[in-house]
Amino acid sequence: MKKRHIRKLLFHVIIILCGLLMLYPLLWMLSSSFKEDVEIFQGVSFIPKKFTINNYIYGWKGVSGVSFGKFFLNSLFIASVSIIANIISCSMAAYAFAKLDFKFKNLFFSIMMITLMLPFHVRLIPQYIVFNKIGWVNTYLPLTVPKFFAVEGFFIFMLVQFMRTISNELLEAPRIDGCGTFGIYINFIMPLSMPALVTVAIFTFIWTWNDFFSQMIYISDPKKFTVSLALRMFVDATGTSSWGALFAMSCLSLLPLLVIFIFFQRYLIEGITTGSIKG
Repeated sequence: MKKRHIRKLLFHVIIILCGLLMLYPLLWMLSSSFKEDVEIFQGVSFIPKKFTINNYIYGWKGVSGVSFGKFFLNSLFIASVSIIANIISCSMAAYAFAKLDFKFKNLFFSIMMITLMLPFHVRLIPQYIVFNKIGWVNTYLPLTVPKFFAVEGFFIFMLVQFMRTISNELLEAPRIDGCGTFGIYINFIMPLSMPALVTVAIFTFIWTWNDFFSQMIYISDPKKFTVSLALRMFVDATGTSSWGALFAMSCLSLLPLLVIFIFFQRYLIEGITTGSIKG
């Protein structure tokens, strides 16, 4: 009994130490955001010698004459449109694969699953050529419009696994009463799949908010920059880098992700575990 308590205590100590180790970069960044630039890389002390909030003031003023609030709005716009697009398109595709019968359904589902193994970089150049020819480069269209066509195979697969747990008998009753396929999708499938849909929304927001590579490829106008692109502008490899402002705005950019995770973590866990365990 005593040995079991000792093992349990050691286990919790190891977990706490691992947690602190993972939190160290975030704590160092938060501490550095209140330091002057000359002090940031001097020593390893977390406590600033001279506490200042000028980094937040200077960073919020932005770069290239654009306030950092504008970058937040740009990121929020792309994330919001992406969430709506993924929820609508991926849920419709998943509903078809999970509850409808049509010719070559298994073949199409297998092709969709294969797309999960296709690296993003393989599609990058062909997509850029197409978007450039139709004049979409330096706009938000390449980052939002494709999502209305169910291009996220991971979300489709997750929703399919979740929708398969919905009893077919439950859907037969409204069908007998004359409810059509689309009516069942709107009135029954969508409400019953709410935990999985919230999970899709959370993942979409996190991935879109943190995306750097795609946005760097398609956006070149500083006024259209997102938070990820704007943070890079504080670091100049050939000139002066504003490390304090960079860390300050990096801390602020984490707040939306932190708030969403705190308030919606129950739906996130429920959506993932229900689809994976019962599916």
